[in-house]
Amino acid sequence: MNKKHLEKAIEIRAVEERLLDLFSKGKLSGTVHTSIGQEYSAIAFCHEKLSEGDRVLSNHRCHGHYLAFTNDVEGFISEMMGSGSGVCGGIGSSQHLFSPSFMSNGTQANLAPVAAGIALNFTLKDQDNIALLFIGDGTLGEGVVYETMNIASLWNLPLLIVCENNKYAQSTPIENNLAGSIKGRAESFGIKYYHGSTTDPESLISLASESIDFVRRRSNPAFFEVDTYRLAAHSKGDDDRDIEEIRTYEMTDPLNVYMNSNQAEYQNIRQLIEAKLDKIISLAETSPRTKLDDYYIPGSNTNVAKPKLTKLASVKKFQGKLLNEYFATKMKDDLNTIFIGEDVLSPYGGAFKIARNLSDLYPNRVFSTPISEAAIAGIGNGLAIAGFKPYVEIMFGDFTPLIMEQIINGSSKFQHMYNHHISCPVVYRTPMGGKRGYGPTHSQSLERFLIGIDNVKVYSLNALIDPGIIYEKVHAETCPCIVIENKLDYGRFILKDIPSGYSAFMTDENDATFIIKKVNVKPDVTIFTYGGSVTDTLLAVAEYPDEVNFELIIPSVIHPLNIECLIDSLEQSNQLFTVEEGSLYGGVSSELIATIHDRVPNLNFNLKRIGSIPVPIPSVRGLEDEVLPSKKRIIAGLEELFNGNN
Repeated sequence: MNKKHLEKAIEIRAVEERLLDLFSKGKLSGTVHTSIGQEYSAIAFCHEKLSEGDRVLSNHRCHGHYLAFTNDVEGFISEMMGSGSGVCGGIGSSQHLFSPSFMSNGTQANLAPVAAGIALNFTLKDQDNIALLFIGDGTLGEGVVYETMNIASLWNLPLLIVCENNKYAQSTPIENNLAGSIKGRAESFGIKYYHGSTTDPESLISLASESIDFVRRRSNPAFFEVDTYRLAAHSKGDDDRDIEEIRTYEMTDPLNVYMNSNQAEYQNIRQLIEAKLDKIISLAETSPRTKLDDYYIPGSNTNVAKPKLTKLASVKKFQGKLLNEYFATKMKDDLNTIFIGEDVLSPYGGAFKIARNLSDLYPNRVFSTPISEAAIAGIGNGLAIAGFKPYVEIMFGDFTPLIMEQIINGSSKFQHMYNHHISCPVVYRTPMGGKRGYGPTHSQSLERFLIGIDNVKVYSLNALIDPGIIYEKVHAETCPCIVIENKLDYGRFILKDIPSGYSAFMTDENDATFIIKKVNVKPDVTIFTYGGSVTDTLLAVAEYPDEVNFELIIPSVIHPLNIECLIDSLEQSNQLFTVEEGSLYGGVSSELIATIHDRVPNLNFNLKRIGSIPVPIPSVRGLEDEVLPSKKRIIAGLEELFNGNN
């Protein structure tokens, strides 16, 4: 048995057994998912076998992988004990570890497409590196694994998936969880399959090396099933497996076998490790914790200074054409810009033709994908982490729920979860809105589900300005962004429907709020609207009697909201009228009103809100118009506001 590998395996086990002891004494918080019994899987793939620049992505049971790959026992234990000197400042702890070439996440399969994105990054940069992804047998119940395997095989990505089959998904035995064979699943995607066992460490290490060489040499994915068994509980002490079963595996465990036949040598190795751990733990116990001011850095979204206004000029082009021109120019100027989406290759160019001809111009940076929203969102995350600026097109806004896990447990958390070691400036683009007769699953406006995601900036385009100006701001963001585009606005000229007597301005702030008003006239009503509702609101204002003066506040950023311009207007009008295409409960206007009251608690005003009726949007045109906030409904709402105040 290789002595260096043996010592590393003993060290991993000693560290994890010490963690369980520390937890029992109340010195750790959270959870502890140990890999006791699985050490040689980590060593086979991570210890000395990978090259500089390779990336390892792991799961909730990541301790062994991290220790074998980084040899950073001190940083790991400090992290587990909540020390500010930990690898993530104590923020990530057991399941969320990070080093420049390693990351883990506690959500099953979350990092599968991220690993594919990092592997794609190696291909784009023509680097001789691979991405190595660890999953468990229980993770094979997640659909995004198969989306990822399909794309990895189609695109010949240098991705090695290591499935540690320890026979249990938490407490459920594999025979109750998995139909068919693991081998058959990999081979159905044309992916080369390997198999080994931790009971034969030398053979496993040899086969692991062979699989790594295969992926690196061929730049093709491979799948390695490792038969193994965890001797400790799933987490801490929650174990209801049969005791005799555990004892059977303990007898064949290679470390136990070695310990029983070489007790003196084993104890010598173990004692040296324990002495090292004593010092590390003692230091971690007295180290300072991460302070809130270092962890959470508030954004500078609120600007109390009165903004300067720039008058807008008409652009005689359709918004969709301008978007296409923006991406064509940006991809020429910035070689790190990537365009990803379903059916985006020429000649189709995407459902709304925003990608028209882009694949002809930049064939190596435009990727048309299978119908796999979760996977392409995660691939975007991986590319963003690796330094690219990926634009991920989700064909219809109705499909954004399919990418929510990748946003909520991935891109939105990476920067903070890994204590600011990385950023993830991915951009998810999607068309929202109805009024095209597409029906219940292709017409919704789902902004209310998106504005509640922390650390993600949500933009909403409208028909007031060249969208390229807004996308320049998006392109400069270092945080994840969601950009909502409106289907009808694609076919509208820019700044076409401003009512007679009104002027249109844009603030010089980064969030580009638009103000439409009569110059030097006190407003009677402050209107808040955004996105696709802007045009119908402008048409309603144009039909209203001239003696009523409106001031429209139209943000391009709907999360987080900057309300300075709105407060300035509302203090004059004392009447607020909001229009949004989504239904109202928990919507953007709800957040707006709460924010106003937080900022200016003594500001009293009359209020009327317009939104969609909370039912699925019908296809039939007349009924659809009644459900959605049309010009007619907006005018009726304004009448209610005025009549209710007389």
